[in-house]
Amino acid sequence: MRTAVVVGTGLIGTSAALALTARGITVHLEDADPDAARTAASLGAGITDEIEQPVDLAIVAVPPALVGRVLADCQRRGLARCYTDVASVKSGPRAEVAELGCDTTSYIGGHPMAGREQSGPLAARADLFEGRPWVLTPTADTSTETLNAALELVALCGAMPVVMDAVAHDRAVALVSHAPQLVSSLVAARLENADETAVRLAGQGVRDVTRIAASDPRMWVDILSANAAVVADVLEELAVDLNTAVGSLRSLAADGAQDRQKGTAGIEAVMRRGNQGQARIPGKHGAPPTRYETVVVAIGDQPGELGRLFKEAARAGVNVEDVAIDHSAGRRIGLVQLSVEPTAVHQLVTVLTERGWDVRD
Repeated sequence: MRTAVVVGTGLIGTSAALALTARGITVHLEDADPDAARTAASLGAGITDEIEQPVDLAIVAVPPALVGRVLADCQRRGLARCYTDVASVKSGPRAEVAELGCDTTSYIGGHPMAGREQSGPLAARADLFEGRPWVLTPTADTSTETLNAALELVALCGAMPVVMDAVAHDRAVALVSHAPQLVSSLVAARLENADETAVRLAGQGVRDVTRIAASDPRMWVDILSANAAVVADVLEELAVDLNTAVGSLRSLAADGAQDRQKGTAGIEAVMRRGNQGQARIPGKHGAPPTRYETVVVAIGDQPGELGRLFKEAARAGVNVEDVAIDHSAGRRIGLVQLSVEPTAVHQLVTVLTERGWDVRD
């Protein structure tokens, strides 16, 4: 691949353009909003010059409901030899592409499983897709050339290709992406009119659960509209479990020992199911999940402290697998939670303590 065009310079499109440009690809940028394309170009994502001859690959980076029409227009103009999209839903766009009579031999659906709470070109990052799955949904008549072009795109962006059927993809993302987004928003909505004292007690748990609730509602309406029935099915199943959990909690609050025993069993059952489901989420580099142990260190809220802590861990020969920070509401300190291999805990604690760090039990 030497040339490409990105049609739609939002977060995903601009991030792909930045990744390709960094690898020496000449990337043309188009957007219905010329200011967005110019913004992406100013970030180094590519150029807004008119395309004089077909490029190697066109990346349609628009909402699912627009994929068919935009692809048809791109093919009518002869923009590229091969085409793909990055929409988060695949079945609807595929059907529309067929209805509009697009050339499906030169088109393959795609969906990089990456994103951020922010949207637009200014939120884009060249490394957004590194190590992330990138789903490809070829049709029966997708040409080998088109598949190879899409695979090269995935490789250039540092992602991992996953070939799936479009319908299976939509069911999968409903479960692991779309329904969790709504659940996060529903939990965060409980905080909207909550007492200020309650909100000030918020810790890392509620921050983790509500992080993606900061996402752009308009963008998510577009996504959910294209996969509404499947997401509704997932939430309906969740509602059954939620009602069961409510019933168990009511039993726990009852006076009778038998009711409390029933409630305890119900809550424990759902928690254990949660344990089992969470344990199935792939771990580092897609490997089976690993149980790490956490070392908690208090650090001052000042420049360079976190960097110094990581350097100390490196000197101790310990690899930090994950990190989280719980900020104190009343003091200028943070509790840094370093996730490390169980065998490394003693070494890390010993070194940090010797060097004067405030390691917490």
